[in-house]
Amino acid sequence: MSTAPPAPFVGVEPYVASLADIGVTPHWVVTPRGTAPLAGSQWWLTDRGAWTQQIPVWAIVLAIVFFPLGLLFLLCKESRWSTWLEVTVRSGTLVHVGMIGVPSYEAQNAHATVDRIRAFAAQAGA
Repeated sequence: MSTAPPAPFVGVEPYVASLADIGVTPHWVVTPRGTAPLAGSQWWLTDRGAWTQQIPVWAIVLAIVFFPLGLLFLLCKESRWSTWLEVTVRSGTLVHVGMIGVPSYEAQNAHATVDRIRAFAAQAGA
């Protein structure tokens, strides 16, 4: 027997915005964790990034072609900057964090989407 209250019924409202695995209708925030009212919801968008290192493909090919001395090519590393965005929404008891892996030039679009969702939340609360 579950003691948790049932999630509110979303109905057939179309999404007006979506970001990561979070959907927004004119009155609801829909996440994999559940549904909550859009009015009064709070939104955060955080840029995250990290350097990753990997062995380049050309080094693997040369290591195979010039085996065993070619194994020294496996010491080569490529550094690459990986960017992702962390979207957090809080509405009532619902807190959900979604991750978006995006190139840095698309991060501006995600920031604009969060600003638009904040405006929808303000309108829903009015």
